[in-house]
Amino acid sequence: MMRAAIFIFLVLLRTCVLAQEGFQFDKNSDKISVPFKFINNLVILPIKVNGVELNFLLDSGVEETILFSLEEKKEVRFFNAEKILLRGLGSQEAVEGLKSTGNLLQVENMSDTDHVLYIVLDPDFNLSSHIGIPVNGIIGFQFFRNNLVEINYTKKRVFVYREADKNRKRIQKKFKTFPVSIEKSKPYLKSTVFLNNKELEVKLLLDIGNSDAVWLFQDQSKFIKVPPKNFADFLGRGFSGDVEGKRAKIQKFAINQFVFENPIVAFPDSSSMRNATLVPGRMGSVGGEIMKRFTVIFNYPKKEIYLKKNNFYSDPFTYNKSGVEVQHNGLQWIQETVRMSTVPLSEEYTASDRVKVMNDFKYKFLLKPIYQIANVRKNSPAAIAGLQKGDIIILINNASAYKYSLQKINSLFKSEEEKWITLEVERNSQILKFRFQLQDIL
Repeated sequence: MMRAAIFIFLVLLRTCVLAQEGFQFDKNSDKISVPFKFINNLVILPIKVNGVELNFLLDSGVEETILFSLEEKKEVRFFNAEKILLRGLGSQEAVEGLKSTGNLLQVENMSDTDHVLYIVLDPDFNLSSHIGIPVNGIIGFQFFRNNLVEINYTKKRVFVYREADKNRKRIQKKFKTFPVSIEKSKPYLKSTVFLNNKELEVKLLLDIGNSDAVWLFQDQSKFIKVPPKNFADFLGRGFSGDVEGKRAKIQKFAINQFVFENPIVAFPDSSSMRNATLVPGRMGSVGGEIMKRFTVIFNYPKKEIYLKKNNFYSDPFTYNKSGVEVQHNGLQWIQETVRMSTVPLSEEYTASDRVKVMNDFKYKFLLKPIYQIANVRKNSPAAIAGLQKGDIIILINNASAYKYSLQKINSLFKSEEEKWITLEVERNSQILKFRFQLQDIL
């Protein structure tokens, strides 16, 4: 599964904005509450697009609203579509897409009646296979721009409040307030990293669509250097291809008085960053692995965020110790036996006892996920054992792979203990079995 968030820049010309753009409350409402799915540090939110409900990744790191994976949502209608090119992180070139204006987006008692959508036509750009549930798009600035947006990670709910003095003052009594700058429609936060025995103040994109803790860009400061103890890894996928880099532990990361020891930081390589247009002074990103440790409220109109510790605050920082990236690769029909409550159909007798023969079961077929190895990290335990990209996983520790969710598989590979893992896979119509031990190399 993609552990790095989908971290995307759109290189698009901006037109002048109107005060009423973005989501607005209905006249009689000033608060909504929306449940979300919380997977791999990412917030997946249901939003209606022109009357059809779609799943969106809520991502403060993007300006525009992006749609993809619409094959099963053919009933969605788009207006005023024109062809454009989309460019972002990754080492490849721009991809073709569509721009559509005049769309209606709705969340509870809040709506945007003139929403601009950018539609990715490349079927290979697909978050669903990496997250494990259908994800049809990414939404950012237009959702945050007008109101107070609370992400409550423990309750798995997004609360949106009308931006008003009474709401803001109530929040500030319980939360710590931090200034942010809003540049190119994205929030930036001043933080501190302790790296290679040096303390460095950094300006970071506040990016809840990035599932890692922190990303640091090596080319932005002479003090940002990858620690000697590191490993090369696949960090994610952007519009322009795969994002590669290295992972390592740093000594500390701090947002003022909130200090985190030994977080795991990603250092994307220069080829993956070549299409990224950075705002002046930016040195990286702070993502979901940090932000999930707070209840966080965004206030774009006042250029503030509000933070309060939650139950995840002291969770350890972990990473995939197997070296295997797993993705969802379609569905399969699985036959299961289901018990039924029935009366006996017959009775048989033996010399010692009477035995009831019950015809109390039936078969049913269910659609279950297929999991495929999407990437194998070089020199990792899985690579040394012999696993390869493209292997279809049949069994995990002698249990059928389809009984696991993608998030459960990733949690297993991130175990703090150096567990032994057994995978049975199908490769070229052959069933192969591999065993390896999780290893903490940091």
